[in-house]
Amino acid sequence: MQNLTDSRDGALCVGLMSGTSLDGVDAVLMRFSDTAPPAFVAEATLPYPAEVRDAVLALQAVDGNELDRAARLGNRLAELYAATVDALLATAGVARDAVAVVGCHGQTIRHAPEKGYTLQIGNLARLAELCGIDVAGDFRSRDVAAGGHGAPLVPAFHEALFGHPDEARAILNIGGIANLSRLSPGAPVIGFDTGPGNMLMDAWTREQLGRDFDADGAWAASGRVDAALLAALLTEPYFAAPPPKSTGRDLFDLAWLQRHLAGREALSPADVQATLLELTATTIADALVRHAPATVELYVCGGGARNGALMKRLAERLPALRIDVTDALGLDSQQVEAAAFAWLGWRLLQRKSGNLPAVTGAAGPRVLGALYPR
Repeated sequence: MQNLTDSRDGALCVGLMSGTSLDGVDAVLMRFSDTAPPAFVAEATLPYPAEVRDAVLALQAVDGNELDRAARLGNRLAELYAATVDALLATAGVARDAVAVVGCHGQTIRHAPEKGYTLQIGNLARLAELCGIDVAGDFRSRDVAAGGHGAPLVPAFHEALFGHPDEARAILNIGGIANLSRLSPGAPVIGFDTGPGNMLMDAWTREQLGRDFDADGAWAASGRVDAALLAALLTEPYFAAPPPKSTGRDLFDLAWLQRHLAGREALSPADVQATLLELTATTIADALVRHAPATVELYVCGGGARNGALMKRLAERLPALRIDVTDALGLDSQQVEAAAFAWLGWRLLQRKSGNLPAVTGAAGPRVLGALYPR
């Protein structure tokens, strides 16, 4: 993918992503056109303050006065998103009037497509007011309304950016949840959430060590996988369910893990962490073998791409594959998801569909999102 930072062709679009890992806001400035490949321009990241992360976690549980707390958090998120956009434009040296749209994923609070809804908050009207740029968001709801899961949405972008006419590839995003896109020549794109990515490992690290994550998987590498615990975790019906499927913190939270740990108090915390890393690697590898057996190349993005112990374990579980990060395809592994929502914002402006029905299970292609003009 070529860098077109000096080109005036195409539309400049910002993508904002704050995912289930709750580490912060990622912003990417992309250039899109109908005649050239998508081009990266600049990126910026703003970490979540502790009180914002805690507020998001608190809203995962049903509790009193949720509506007021959600609205206040939405306003705070809009301020963080706007500050990240400001930092991004300053880094790129781009005036806000030159940007066509900010595509904002929002922060997922509940994901329940089986009940007909998914909820991401962020007060997009306030974001448009603060940015002075058109804002596109709420991308998942239309797909859910059409009978889909509303997730994952990134496989359509993966196909547009990383698809190859001759090579059977898969793109693996390891965020809080891991999701997989199969890009095989002559076959339809499929994509789905494989299960926990970093989510359970981060939660256990925070619970036991008071740290936000296990840097490079070093703590997991110090422990030993407990076969009995791993077998119990793998009995979760989600793993055997066929795609289309999606999941989130509604299922794979600390309480889910603690139910499986009951009666296993003799396990060391490091052994639990090692087993959680093995769970992530196992469910990803099993999903690839089952649903993308022709894959030759696997490209990884998201925070999990920086977990050396996890990447090593994936390579051991999938020895026949060439495994690399998406940097090798021209886009930094930490920028892919935000770039995808810039692309979805651009698709909305063009009134073009942003979903893949074979991925989400929707009744058909749909133009995704709602637009909040500046």
